[in-house]
Amino acid sequence: MAPDAMRDAARSLSDARPLSYWLDDPGRPRALPALTGDERCDLLVVGGGYSGLWTALIAKERDPGRDVVLIEGHEVGWAASGRNGGFCAASLTHGLANGLERWPDEIGTLEELGARNLDAIEAAVARHSLDCDFERTGEIDIATQPHQLDELREWHRRTQELGFTGLELLDRDQVRAQVDSPTFLGGLLDRRGVAMLHPAKLAWGLKEACLGLGVRIHEHTRGLELARSGAGMAVRTPYGRVFAHDVALGTNVFPSLVRRVRPYTVPVYDYALMTEPLSADQLASVGWRNRQGLGDSANQFHYFRLSSDNRILWGGYDAVYPYGGRLDPSLDQRPETFLKLAGQFFECFPQLSGVRFSHAWGGAIDTCSRFSAFFGTAHRGRVAYAAGYTGLGVGATRFGAEVMLDLLSGRETARTALRMVRSRPVPFPPEPFAWAGIELTKRSLARADSHGGHRDLWLRTMDRLGLGFDS
Repeated sequence: MAPDAMRDAARSLSDARPLSYWLDDPGRPRALPALTGDERCDLLVVGGGYSGLWTALIAKERDPGRDVVLIEGHEVGWAASGRNGGFCAASLTHGLANGLERWPDEIGTLEELGARNLDAIEAAVARHSLDCDFERTGEIDIATQPHQLDELREWHRRTQELGFTGLELLDRDQVRAQVDSPTFLGGLLDRRGVAMLHPAKLAWGLKEACLGLGVRIHEHTRGLELARSGAGMAVRTPYGRVFAHDVALGTNVFPSLVRRVRPYTVPVYDYALMTEPLSADQLASVGWRNRQGLGDSANQFHYFRLSSDNRILWGGYDAVYPYGGRLDPSLDQRPETFLKLAGQFFECFPQLSGVRFSHAWGGAIDTCSRFSAFFGTAHRGRVAYAAGYTGLGVGATRFGAEVMLDLLSGRETARTALRMVRSRPVPFPPEPFAWAGIELTKRSLARADSHGGHRDLWLRTMDRLGLGFDS
């Protein structure tokens, strides 16, 4: 970055608040009291993010008489559910390409289930009056390099041949008519497969919907230990215990209470900026009348979208894995990443020179080696878990909730019969091998971005092992 550009980027960040824009809301609900003493229930849900909230809500919708308790270690929606980009995608497999590579024989079913899942989220937003700025805008995958445009054209051709007709190829003029940036060379538009929403308000709305159906929620209540108790399970908390017939774990990036699940996920820190609201002239200079979500096609990619008050969220690019997989709140703020993101923002939208960022934040998400969620049970079917959403959990966690409840019921369903549900990813190796492998992959992906998309020997080896990732 040139010195003048670096100074301008730094100046744009000078007043940025070091917290998620979504959570910086005076209407944020007050936390509910912690659990004290012992409680008993039919179903205990551990985790107050999307995964746990959808599980509790759907459990009560399936059986209103089921006694459900949800515990959350901090406050509902405070972690990844309250600081993500707000892209609610239909895909259950972290994109069609990843799903087609791993489950080609059932990709049609997975795509259909994903579309139905997104429709069900939209219906739940209406049914429960969830005030979360839900907009079925679609998304554009943007090419900013010639090789990316070639890849988008080839992918569009392949999806058409396979019968997936929901993608529309846009040339340079067509994509810039949608959103104007001198860096945009073309794009693929998915009109129906993605919605935009306010992520924290979705979590808070789900909390209220759960309470309205009779779910008992205890915040500031960590699940510390899981053990058998008679015919059911017991979870110890700081001030008490919960005895439950069944337990659903929606803890994702946090260490699972089922210890053997832990090697399957690692935390990766993701970062985002939010601008001040754009003026009418600034917004007109960009276009964006249809308010689609956007993401570029690089391996180290950006995701960006408009908020309901016409701010631009700009995130991604740097993905930081901490050695040992430690969760460290000090990593939520990374000035060198914020400076890099700000400079890249103004390269994308030079017409917005002078815009300032109001918020800058980061935090950990969980990823697994297949880059989409995995599922399972423990303790003879009394405990179910879902984890590994890899940044696309806003929509897919609802599907994961249905899977966990299906697994706990002991009955095979169309969901539990899927090979995607019955299989597991490859676990990560112990340190220092995990850190070395992840760092080598990151450097190889960055090298591919700057060398016309060419994947080196390491990436080609990962591809052959089924561990490749290009988005």
